[in-house]
Amino acid sequence: MEQYSEESLIQNKAPLTGKFGIPDWSTVHSDSGGLGKKPSNIEEWKRSMFNKEQIAEFHRNGYIANIKVLNETQCDKLLEEYQKVMKLEEDSAERALFYEYHSNQSKDPNNVLMHALGHWRVSQYFHDLVFCPAVTVPTAQLLSNIDEEFCKVRFWHDQLFAKPAKYGGVVAWHQDYSYWTKTQPMRHMTVHIALEDQTLENGCIQYVPGSHNWTRDGKPLPVTDFNFGDMESIQTILTDEEKEAFQPQPCLMKKGEASFHHPLAVHGSYQNRSDLPRRAAVLNYFADGVKSNTNELALLGTYKIAKGKQMGGQFFPVVFDPQCMEWKNNLL
Repeated sequence: MEQYSEESLIQNKAPLTGKFGIPDWSTVHSDSGGLGKKPSNIEEWKRSMFNKEQIAEFHRNGYIANIKVLNETQCDKLLEEYQKVMKLEEDSAERALFYEYHSNQSKDPNNVLMHALGHWRVSQYFHDLVFCPAVTVPTAQLLSNIDEEFCKVRFWHDQLFAKPAKYGGVVAWHQDYSYWTKTQPMRHMTVHIALEDQTLENGCIQYVPGSHNWTRDGKPLPVTDFNFGDMESIQTILTDEEKEAFQPQPCLMKKGEASFHHPLAVHGSYQNRSDLPRRAAVLNYFADGVKSNTNELALLGTYKIAKGKQMGGQFFPVVFDPQCMEWKNNLL
């Protein structure tokens, strides 16, 4: 059962205290202003929009990268929060609000990958990142149907990927929707935000152009490594044609830049062998109307949404609604 109505959470300006005795930011369904003010006029809103060429590039390759979404000050605020998240004790109340928390998902001390989901619930800054117009506006464009300019967008979940200096681990090649079949239809979007410069040496994200067309009878490729550690395990399931087309393109992104990618775009990243950490924040969204495809929990620590019911409620807020945005009439 839904804990709170969406209408009441939209009105919240401060988080409610949850069962673990600490503020839970999932009870605030709007930007609180922690990362700055939202756009105040039509020209500022338009700066977040993709042009036709960018939209075409996304649909052609399955991704688009090097999109500036945060300034340096915003990145620094998030990096401060990152440090706090990585120092949380296992038995802390904050950790109890996470959907997943892996200090080292690879379990190999020479290839460390910190990976977490759910930090938007414990941090004002990571919460506000979810509602960032520079992210949600283009997501609404890319997820829209052919007969609309924007669609209504809901939040799915967030992720942190941290690779320490010298021995940061890999994120094996994969398609995101392979892990997300608890929802349908496949109208999802992933936004990967570089909180510091990403280079070949520190393990930047890489994509295989055109791989968003790779399916198995309409379904995503099967998962070959749930812990992301075996970089090339995907090769065991690719066809000869796919192997020939497997030509990854590195995205050398600057601090505050992001990539937007299709849920079937094959992507991954190699080790961090540099002298500095490589930290990224990932936001996952879906179009309003996506439904549950399971009677089990979609995410640990949330509530069950019956199969066939629309995804929504406390943990899957609306982050962009073109029907209620004050700038809509000015755009038309």
